[in-house]
Formats: sequence, structure tokens, C-alpha cells
Amino acid sequence: MEKMLRRSASFMLWAGLGTFTAFLASSILSTSGQAQTTEKQGKELYEKRCGGCHAMDRDKEGPRLGGVYGRAAASVPSFDYSAALKNSKITWTSETLEKWLADPDKLVPDNDMPFHVQSADERREIIAYLKQLAGK
Repeated sequence: MEKMLRRSASFMLWAGLGTFTAFLASSILSTSGQAQTTEKQGKELYEKRCGGCHAMDRDKEGPRLGGVYGRAAASVPSFDYSAALKNSKITWTSETLEKWLADPDKLVPDNDMPFHVQSADERREIIAYLKQLAGK
């Protein structure tokens, strides 16, 4: 009987460890999948909302946005920024990009960007994408 109880306890221990390991693995895979989905959504939203005027590696109607996260505003030498943005002393962080994308004129009056992103969820995805590209 005692031997049977020890086997039963041992089985329950291994079964519990197996269940925990499976749970942990699925949590890690789920988080990884969510990160990939977020990155894909961020890229798609960037292309849809920003890609008409911006590119990552060259200036268009707006300045190049590759490496924008963590960069000082109006600091791409090849682009002609508004005086307001040049004098803003802003560094592009999650907080400043959120404010900029929500309402550029509120953050920097008299800037030259006529566009905003209405959806907070879309702004968050775009900012996460820009941050990821900058390796931050």
C-alpha cells in the first residue's frame, strides 16, 4: 500500500510539472505570436497612415522616418522643416509621438504636418513599430 501511495504521489508530481511546463511554453509562444501580430499591424498601419508622405529611408513630402524613435525633431539635414518644429526641442519618444500623431498642431503650433491619426489604438501600433525599428 505504501509503495502504491509513493507511486501515486510521484505520478501526481510529474503530471503537475508536465502541465506547468505545457502552460509556460504556450504562454511564451502566445506572447511571441502577439509581438509578431503587433509588429505586422504596426507596419501595415504605418504604410496605410504614414506611407503616403513618409518613407523609412528617404525624404518624400515628409522626412524619412527610419530611426525617428529617440531622435531629435527636425534633425534630418536633408529635409526642410518648419521653423516651429526646428525650434520645438522635442525628442521623439512614445509620449511625444503619441501627442504628435494625435494632434500635431496642439503639440507644435504652426508646423507643416496637416495629418493626424484619430485612433489611439492605431497610434499605439504605429509608435510600437517605429520603436521596434529603432531597436529600442
